[in-house]
Amino acid sequence: MTDTPLPPDAEVEGTQPDSATTLLNAYLQQHRAALITSDNSYAVSVHGEITVNKRVIPYHVVPDDGYLAKTNKWRRMDSAARLELLQARWNPNARIKLEDQLIECAQNVLKIAQSAELDPGSALNALQGRYELARVRCKLALERIEDQAGSSAEDRQARQTRDAVNLSLYPESFVVAQSMSRHFIAVLGPTNSGKTHAAMEHLAQAETGAYLAPLRLLALENYRRLQDAGVAVSLITGEQRKLHPDATHVASTVEMLNPNKPIEVAVIDEIQLLDDPDRGAAWTAAVCGVPAKIVYLLGAAEAQPAIEALVKRVGGTLEVIHKERMSPLQMDPQPLGTLRNLKPGDVLIAFSRRDVLNWRDQVLALGLPVSAIYGNLSPEVRQAQAERFITGETRIVVGTDAIGMGLNTPARRVIFTTSHKWDGYAEGTISAALAKQIAGRAGRFGEHEAGFVAGLDAQTHKVITGLLRQKLEPLPATGFFVAPNLDYLQQIANASGQTRLQALLELFTRHINVHDEFFLPANLTEQMEKAKWLDTLTLSLPDRFAFSLCPISTKVPMLERALQDWARIRAARKQAPLLRMEGMGGRNELQYLEDTCKLYAAYAWLGYRMPETFPSGEMAQALMQSTSEKIDHLLQAQNTHRRRDGHGKPRPHGGGEKRGGHFRHRRS
Repeated sequence: MTDTPLPPDAEVEGTQPDSATTLLNAYLQQHRAALITSDNSYAVSVHGEITVNKRVIPYHVVPDDGYLAKTNKWRRMDSAARLELLQARWNPNARIKLEDQLIECAQNVLKIAQSAELDPGSALNALQGRYELARVRCKLALERIEDQAGSSAEDRQARQTRDAVNLSLYPESFVVAQSMSRHFIAVLGPTNSGKTHAAMEHLAQAETGAYLAPLRLLALENYRRLQDAGVAVSLITGEQRKLHPDATHVASTVEMLNPNKPIEVAVIDEIQLLDDPDRGAAWTAAVCGVPAKIVYLLGAAEAQPAIEALVKRVGGTLEVIHKERMSPLQMDPQPLGTLRNLKPGDVLIAFSRRDVLNWRDQVLALGLPVSAIYGNLSPEVRQAQAERFITGETRIVVGTDAIGMGLNTPARRVIFTTSHKWDGYAEGTISAALAKQIAGRAGRFGEHEAGFVAGLDAQTHKVITGLLRQKLEPLPATGFFVAPNLDYLQQIANASGQTRLQALLELFTRHINVHDEFFLPANLTEQMEKAKWLDTLTLSLPDRFAFSLCPISTKVPMLERALQDWARIRAARKQAPLLRMEGMGGRNELQYLEDTCKLYAAYAWLGYRMPETFPSGEMAQALMQSTSEKIDHLLQAQNTHRRRDGHGKPRPHGGGEKRGGHFRHRRS
């Protein structure tokens, strides 16, 4: 679920947006509305206030008639048709209808609250659910106030469960941080604005400190950076440890925060990920719980309202520093048109592993050595591929949005082969935030005087131009994501009598936002899927919780089977051998090695948490490294030689075809 505003007419070099798009965005702003994507559809989310019995009640919901079109249908509509549909669904009469509905709901809530002598605040807060229909939020508001008014034994237990998940006191659960006087320094700006430099300099000079990264790749990069500065530093990620015996500093992924060891300086990177429903909970925990006297928050300018609200809630002082991009970024006057117009230093962007490899082969056919970078590769391989580009061994990078964060690829120009990406449900236009983050990799300061951006074809060029022109919506100042830790689940278990992990997670998501909407449940869908079968095993709650968090995707059957086997071995109180991979199973060698690396990483992750069951953690780490090297060597062999069939001709791929002198991408 994401906010999806369309590009307004701000100042950026390149083509102008069409007038209907400009009118649409002006209409949204005038009518206090935004476009969102939810349930594979576009909808309009609106906000405002109603007054009932002299009580001002804010709301932020999707009107019951606010769904506009399925994603694919919306994408095929032109801007004029979109504006016409929006005006039909959201207009002054529609607002009157919505507010009458909300007023009726609020009156019922207030009536029950008055008769039971209750505070209606938590129930009325339900009217602020920006991704959900008004009728759903009204039903939730009534359920909340009725739950508060109930007096049966079942209702009392429900209230006890709700109180066990009272996250209005979530910051206070981080005892060490709350006992300190903390000063937050938010350094905010676009990619290539030098946000990281001053913070890392201060961190290196501090007596003790921590760098908290969104990716293992970034943790590794800044671990080496601190090492180069002569700092005694350890690297700690979910599946990797490099421990210095006299470490004063640590570089880690944000999920590995140690909230119990006071330090002088902490750096929390990519703070705008607070708004990520899948991982944002780790950033909420870091801001609430990092026990440092000085805390740097690095990220996009749009995060400022969220930072101000969260720091106010957790306590401490805040200083905000804005950074501007150090080298200009501009659109090329025209799209690339054909791959023959590529130049050394260009980066081609696609949004799937298959497309990256297909485009790579087309570039190789032109005689240009290539680096290939995509998310399925381990951090070590991605870094090695980037290094070859930096040193000039390869001339072109073909990559996914994996290059948008954590890789220093000194590109002269970033070229989007498409403006669309599959989000797990449907293929739709990428967000402006993602487009800007990727495009910002062009024109690295000190390497190029300016950065350039282009689309491969005219339509992509036009869409990317609009996305870069768009002024991003600020992150909301409420609705911070929180995931349950083991202590919270144990409290819920004690209050409810429930012992199944899946049920405990469901109770957490049901009751977490009863008290207010400041904290919201993170996306626990995949964790719940794992919990369902883990509950069938004779494992303790801590064991089931740990297995549910193990970084193995349920979308890869072979890896999911390995996790299930390991859980059964743990339940049988035996030792798990370091499993060898199953046969190739129709996969090519590259895919086989990538999955193998993930298997070793998951074993190492479990080895740090259950060493008695997974005793070969060090061997798993060594095999991760050697497998990464095999992947890099295989990629490099493919990336520097034209792949040929048995007749000595370049092997065709389904990724593109040449028509009229231009390459057009064929979607699979």
